[in-house]
Amino acid sequence: MSADPSREFSHRLSLPPFRSTPWQQWLPAQLSCLEQSSIEVDTGDWHLSCRDLQELLDALKAAGHSVQRITSHCQDTLISAAALGVITQRRVVDCSTTDDASAGSDAGNGALTVHQGTLRSGDHIESRGHLLIVGDVNPGGSASADGDVYIWGRLRGRAHAGLSGNRTARIVALQLRPLQLRIADLVARGPEEQPQPGLAEQACILEGAIAIEPACPPFAPQ
Repeated sequence: MSADPSREFSHRLSLPPFRSTPWQQWLPAQLSCLEQSSIEVDTGDWHLSCRDLQELLDALKAAGHSVQRITSHCQDTLISAAALGVITQRRVVDCSTTDDASAGSDAGNGALTVHQGTLRSGDHIESRGHLLIVGDVNPGGSASADGDVYIWGRLRGRAHAGLSGNRTARIVALQLRPLQLRIADLVARGPEEQPQPGLAEQACILEGAIAIEPACPPFAPQ
């Protein structure tokens, strides 16, 4: 769910820099100075899982604040927010303050496209950046992206990450049993064994071949 960039909020809450102060300790003092209203929350460089972000939203709701948009330059946090149904906006970061690896990743993968709903047989969705599908990809359905493909559900159709040749792209799903996987120019079939319950998986290129392994947080189910 992308944000309307023309919409402005009268109140904005920005989390402190990551690791400087735990936001749980920092938040109460900020809430006492913030009027009860609809607000935008800038999470900055915090990598927040769905569980972390839900904790933050619950704390703000209990204090009488309605979060209308999450702004971040952290892709993981934007994906968590979109999965929770919150409007998101990517914050542009000055590359001079970002390490080379992060800057290269952001420049190569672009923005996040969110699709809510299951892709059925014959359906196809493509993104020039990262792609998040909140739903399943059924057999006969397919999803592709220049960046990563994230599926907040079951992947049983086809998925292609790194569409333009990005070999660092990955495919992440809560249940990864596709008909076919593609990353850049490599193709593989999905594993035949049943997945472990509650364990999200990712496909990525390791040693020149597509490998499947447990997904790193925040993509594991919360």
